[in-house]
Amino acid sequence: MAGSAMVFTEIRHTTVKKIKAAWTSDDTTGAVSGTTTYPHSGKLVGAITVPDGVAAPDADYDIAVNDDDSVDVALGALANRHNANTEYVAEASMAGVAHSKLTIAITAAGNSKKGTLYLFIR
Repeated sequence: MAGSAMVFTEIRHTTVKKIKAAWTSDDTTGAVSGTTTYPHSGKLVGAITVPDGVAAPDADYDIAVNDDDSVDVALGALANRHNANTEYVAEASMAGVAHSKLTIAITAAGNSKKGTLYLFIR
């Protein structure tokens, strides 16, 4: 995907693990994906989506958080994200992960758009 990028910051040494995925969508497909450096284990206890203030994604863009078996452990709760507002998803809407690297896949974001996903795992 020309022009797309996803940069991860992973905090793993605390009780609640934090994954930050800052992304820029592809300039032709409006999609981007990336995989965490480290495997993670635990229950997803929260997710926050933050659209960029200048290059905001298109309305109703989608995010999947896939484990090594290609299962969306967010259970579809990160579909149809808002293009201007920061949104939070609580743990009741998501599953767990067992020693798996996570692949974040963003689709329908629009060309060369930006945002950040924060995942919290306990």
